[in-house]
Amino acid sequence: MPIPLVNSIASWFLKKRFHQIELFLKYPHEVQNELLLDLVDEARDTEFGRKYEFSSIKDYETFAQRIPVSTYESVEPLIERSRRGEQNIFWPKPIKWFAKSSGTTNAKSKFIPVSSDSLEDCHYAAGKDLLCMYLNNNENSQLFTGKSLRLGGSKELYKENGTIFGDLSAILIDNMPFWAEFSSTPSNKVSLMSDWEIKMQAIVDETIQENVTSLAGVPSWMLVLLNQVLETTKKTNLFEVWPNLEVYFHGGVSFVPYIDQYKAILPRNTFRYYEIYNASEGFFAIQDQNNSNELLLMLDYGIFYEFIPMDTYDTPEQKIIPLSQVEKDQIYAVVITTNGGLWRYKIGDTVRFTSISPYRIKVSGRTKHHINVFGEELIIENAEDALKKVCKETEAEIVDFTAAPIFMKGKEKGAHEWLIEFKKQPKNLEVFNQKLDRTLQSLNSDYEAKRYNNITLNKPTIHIARPRLFYDWLKKNNKLGGQHKVPRLSNSRHYMEELLNLNSI
Repeated sequence: MPIPLVNSIASWFLKKRFHQIELFLKYPHEVQNELLLDLVDEARDTEFGRKYEFSSIKDYETFAQRIPVSTYESVEPLIERSRRGEQNIFWPKPIKWFAKSSGTTNAKSKFIPVSSDSLEDCHYAAGKDLLCMYLNNNENSQLFTGKSLRLGGSKELYKENGTIFGDLSAILIDNMPFWAEFSSTPSNKVSLMSDWEIKMQAIVDETIQENVTSLAGVPSWMLVLLNQVLETTKKTNLFEVWPNLEVYFHGGVSFVPYIDQYKAILPRNTFRYYEIYNASEGFFAIQDQNNSNELLLMLDYGIFYEFIPMDTYDTPEQKIIPLSQVEKDQIYAVVITTNGGLWRYKIGDTVRFTSISPYRIKVSGRTKHHINVFGEELIIENAEDALKKVCKETEAEIVDFTAAPIFMKGKEKGAHEWLIEFKKQPKNLEVFNQKLDRTLQSLNSDYEAKRYNNITLNKPTIHIARPRLFYDWLKKNNKLGGQHKVPRLSNSRHYMEELLNLNSI
C-alpha cells in the first residue's frame, strides 16, 4: 500500500477517534458511570451476576455496597472452573483465553481471563490509540514507511480443556489482525518461539534486514535485544542499523534505570520515548504528550476504575472511591471492573494522579514490597518463603534481610543483591545462594523467565551483614519500635547503599 494512502487512512481514523477521546476528556465521570452500568447489565445473567443481583443495580453506590473487593486468591476458584471449560460464570461471552501472569501469595502463576471484548475493545483499541496520539503529536512522522520491531513474551500458547493460556503478548500476537502483522517485525513464527536464546538471535537476524521505524517492548528485555543487534552488526549505535528509527513505545517496568543506556545507543535528540501502562488484566493509560512522564488514563476501554487511598489500604479504615473523588498528588491502589469478567479486582499497582483535568497518572509502585526492575515481579511472599525453605535445607537462621536490584550497565546483565544478617550462618554461602536462586524460580514464573540462561538476570549476590546491622540502621534513622521495620525488597538501591556503607563501619 502506498505510504501517502496509509497516512491518509491513519489521519482519518485519528480524527474519528479523537472525537471519542474528547468525549471522555470532557465528561469523564459520565463515561465511567455509563460504562459501569453497561458492564453490570451485560453480566446480569451470569452466575456472578445472579449471586449479587445485578439486575437491580442501577447506580454506583449500590454496586459498591453489594460487590466485595476481590484479589486473585478470592476469585481463583471461579477462574479455575472457567479454565476447565465452564462458561457464563463471571462474563456472558465464552472465555477462551487466559493470560498467564506472575505469582501471588499462594500460586506460582495467575491465569487472567481474556474475553473477546477485552481483546478488541481494550488491548487492540489501545494499540491504535497509541499510534493516534503519537501521530497527532508528530505530524512529520514517517512511522508507516517502515515496520515496528515488537518484542513480546517468550512463552508458547498451551491448550487445556478447550481453553488456551500463555503470555499475554503471545495471545495478542496469535489474535492480531492481518494489518498489524503486515506492519510489524519479526514474523509471528519468530515472535512465538519459546527458547529465548534461539529466539533473540532469530529476531536479530530477521529485523536487521528491515526498515525499522519504531520499537515496542519491555525496557529490560529490549535492551538485551538491542545490544545483541549492535554486537551482531558491529555498529556503534542503532541509527547505523535503522536510520529511520524514530520512537520507542515501552511499558511493563520503570524506565528510569534504563534511560541513560538507551540514550547511549540511540544518540539522537529527536528520538521519542512513549510510555504505556498495561497488564494482563487490561490496558490502562497512554502517554499522550511528547517528552512527558505522565500517562492519560483511558476511560472507555471497558474498564471501570476505583481507588483505595494508600494511607488507609488494608486497614479497618480502608475506603474505596470512584474516579470522581480522587485528588491530585495522592497515591492510590487501583481497583478495576472489566469486560473480561473481573469485578472490583485489586491489581496490586499503585498510581499517583499528576492531573485531574484530564486524569493523568504516574505508576508509583506496588501495594506490597517488591522488585520489578526487570519485569520479574519478585514480591515479599516469594522472598520470605524461599528464605524459609533454604534455611531449613542448610540449617541456617536469619535475623533480618533486604534485597535490591543491581542495574544493567552497558552490556552487563542485571541481578539481585541480598544483604542478610544470620543468627546461624550456612556452612557454604555459595550453596545457600544457589538454593535461594532455584527456590525463587520455583515460586515465581517471571523471575524464572528472567533468570533463564542468564538472559536478563545474573545469579544473585549475597553479602553477610555484621551483627546488629539492621538494628543500628533503624536506630540511626530514628525508627526503633512501633511499626518501623527494615524494607525487605526495594526497586531502588537507596536502602541497600545505606546499609552497605553502615556494614563496613
